[in-house]
Amino acid sequence: MKLYPLQFQPILKERIWGGTKLKTYLNKPITSEITGESWEISTVENDVSVIANGFHEGKSLNELINEFPEAVLGTKVYRQFGKQFPLLFKYLDAREDLSIQVHPHDELAKERHSSFGKTEMWYVMQADDDARLIVGFKEKSSPDEYLKSLEDKTIIDILDTKNVKKGDVFFLETGTVHAIGAGTVIAEIQQTSDITYRIYDFDRVDASGNTRELHVDLALDAINYEVVNAEKSYLKVENESNEIVNCKYFTTNFIPLDGNLVVAKNNESFTVYMCVEGFFDLNYKGELFHYNTGDTLLIPAEMTEFEILGKASILEIYIS
Repeated sequence: MKLYPLQFQPILKERIWGGTKLKTYLNKPITSEITGESWEISTVENDVSVIANGFHEGKSLNELINEFPEAVLGTKVYRQFGKQFPLLFKYLDAREDLSIQVHPHDELAKERHSSFGKTEMWYVMQADDDARLIVGFKEKSSPDEYLKSLEDKTIIDILDTKNVKKGDVFFLETGTVHAIGAGTVIAEIQQTSDITYRIYDFDRVDASGNTRELHVDLALDAINYEVVNAEKSYLKVENESNEIVNCKYFTTNFIPLDGNLVVAKNNESFTVYMCVEGFFDLNYKGELFHYNTGDTLLIPAEMTEFEILGKASILEIYIS
């Protein structure tokens, strides 16, 4: 058996709000003018990632995990999740505003959809001058106010809007009403779930004149009506792992690489690196692997010692 840093064929998703930055900015092989998402690592049903490099090229991530569960996932992750890969990694290009939406917590998602909930994190890779995000309520709200604001088409007025720039990070616990605004490219880390309750979609229609389905009632008891503080501040010490988020679902660190960093870790969890700017090499047992902006790689848990070298901004994700 030989395991090594794994890359995957991007799973590209057309979205009514998508554009072309995934190609121009991240070099993804899109062929559509409305590509909104590149799923980098996924085991969502019907959207399972396929390995794009090395000895295991052509195998699905699920196949590899079935063969070598502890070596890929890690001893702790395997104990906790079995052969399920618990996270989903994406890049998003919002040419237009996404719908206003909310994700259910684990218990509600399991009861209704036999799924994980969807705690997630956003890292802003690029933002136009007027780009913004919607994250939670301006003031404490209620189910009645929520329903009335939808009826009156004034929900934007009670939600908190944040102007954003490159490097901003938001951690969205389940229940947080949110929307990614136009003019942003986002790296997203989330639980393995595709459960979204769409609340408001700006009365948009697709090319056939159809509106998208809304889930106003399902969202009612999934929403957290309290004010949230989702924006995260973090250190940027060069050539070190600077913690941004540490929750029960994932830990995310920021590495401003300018030179080299020797990584030594245990075999309890896989590690994922998302290159959000620049370029770097990874040296594993004398073999060099090369990465650029927009690349995502999965380090199997059995790879406990390696070195990264280059000039890049990198997100480092694992389960602690």
